[in-house]
Amino acid sequence: MIPASWKRGEVAVIGLARSGSAVTRWLSGEGIRVYASDAADSASLRQTAAALRLPGVDLQLGGHDLGRIGRAAAVIVSPGVPPSAPPLGAAREADREILSEIDVAAQALTRTRLIAITGTNGKTTTTALIAHLLQAAGVKAVAAGNIGRPLIELASLADPPAWAAVEVSSFQLHDAPHLDPAVGVITNLAPNHLDRYASIEEYYGDKRLLFRNASDGSVWVLNGDDEVLLGLARGVKGTRRLFRRQGPADAWYDAARRQLMLDGEPLLARDRLPLLGDHNVENALAAALAARAAGVAAAEVARGLPAFRALAHRLEPVREFAGVLWFNDSKATNVSAATVAIRAMDRPFVWLAGGRHKGEPYTTLSPLLAERCRGAVVFGEAAPLLERDLARAITVERVPDLEAAVTLARQRARAGDAVLLSPACSSFDQFRDYEQRGDCFREQVNALR
Repeated sequence: MIPASWKRGEVAVIGLARSGSAVTRWLSGEGIRVYASDAADSASLRQTAAALRLPGVDLQLGGHDLGRIGRAAAVIVSPGVPPSAPPLGAAREADREILSEIDVAAQALTRTRLIAITGTNGKTTTTALIAHLLQAAGVKAVAAGNIGRPLIELASLADPPAWAAVEVSSFQLHDAPHLDPAVGVITNLAPNHLDRYASIEEYYGDKRLLFRNASDGSVWVLNGDDEVLLGLARGVKGTRRLFRRQGPADAWYDAARRQLMLDGEPLLARDRLPLLGDHNVENALAAALAARAAGVAAAEVARGLPAFRALAHRLEPVREFAGVLWFNDSKATNVSAATVAIRAMDRPFVWLAGGRHKGEPYTTLSPLLAERCRGAVVFGEAAPLLERDLARAITVERVPDLEAAVTLARQRARAGDAVLLSPACSSFDQFRDYEQRGDCFREQVNALR
């Protein structure tokens, strides 16, 4: 699949986080000359760069050679690099092809069928669930993409898996013109990334790019309760398989009987699904449909679901201390994700929120918080906005950072309560990513005495 122009010239890789580093290694292994650069220059990046001093690889930290990028045979961009970044402007001006690592991997993996999962919330859990169900049924499968493992790493394996469940962000879809999954899953759509997109419509437009190579053989697993999503999918080629919580569908939740249903038959009692919250019922239904599309029998799906455990940073129970349950939901980096976590709370709770604002108002959370929230402790850059939007509905106390938030939450929570970290903001004001934020929260909670 490697174009001749890549072999004759040089490929530019912009951004040296996980996906950028992985695609640089793969290109070097294929004998392609690479110019890899990153606007930042930190101790961790210098360690990354040291590991990437490979044959044919030229590295630059702290900036980009725009002229060199303009002459590249192709430009591969990391998802964290915004479209307005100067190196991408230089690539567009020179009419260079811009691709994501996901796109390069999709072309390279000729022996692996892809299940691509996207959506605003729930895609990481759904991706992990799908891979788990396939593996539990004896299928050679892995989870990759935004879930942590770059997809291109599979292309270097001597015996690649038969299936890969791939979490794909809107940023990656924007630059994935060749992505053609056997199965595509969209969990839901809600406003997000308005700090990067000019409008909600532009964000949804990138999500719709999952369908761009749709054919009659494609299978699309879609949220049947999401009218915006169904509108985006209208007229798309392929087979649609719908999951719903609000009524019958290919997979749905019978709330009266507390039963997950699949193709008209009972699949699993809700009490046997070890995941908190109604949103995880939706994730399980979506995963069940995707696994069935990959050939897994319904009985195998029913056996696999109870063995799955919550992922870190996604309504992860951390500890019960002095009668208070502490939950790490650091992955909730937007308002809609925090909404599902707040709805999952079945006891009074203290809410911890804050970080870098992503453009959405927080006022929609007021009626939910008014029901059970004992009070909010807010921190980081977004703290003044959170206080402004929510102070009429609940008590809001502002602190400088997460450590202070944990200390104050301990004082405010009572036996029988919960403390929920579900920030509704990105982590980039004080942390490297949501994982580091969640890890710090877990360490602080486990240190309580």
